[in-house]
Amino acid sequence: MSEWPRYYILVDRLPVAVDHDTWMRWFETSDRQIGDDTIGKTRVSTVFLGIDHNFYGSSGPVLFQTLIFDGPLADEMWRYSTYAEAERGHQGAVTQARIAAAKIKSIADKAGI
Repeated sequence: MSEWPRYYILVDRLPVAVDHDTWMRWFETSDRQIGDDTIGKTRVSTVFLGIDHNFYGSSGPVLFQTLIFDGPLADEMWRYSTYAEAERGHQGAVTQARIAAAKIKSIADKAGI
């Protein structure tokens, strides 16, 4: 297996390094979604990437990502090394999205919009 990119699959929530062919077969049918929440028009999605996104090699593999779509936090992104970090990060992003939505609603209410 080459040094980079490193391919991973999830086995009982644990990332396991595999060769490219194993990764491709797993990726075709896997459910990589860790979390997916919608707050108003904002979507918060956390997924297992399956390819190491630690481009600098300064720590362990970076294999999970939370991304916010639409709304005031659109395009905010966080990446993680473990499933547990991804779950916590997803919940944190959902909380941030809810706070932002509440602030916008409060401003709109005060403005009579």
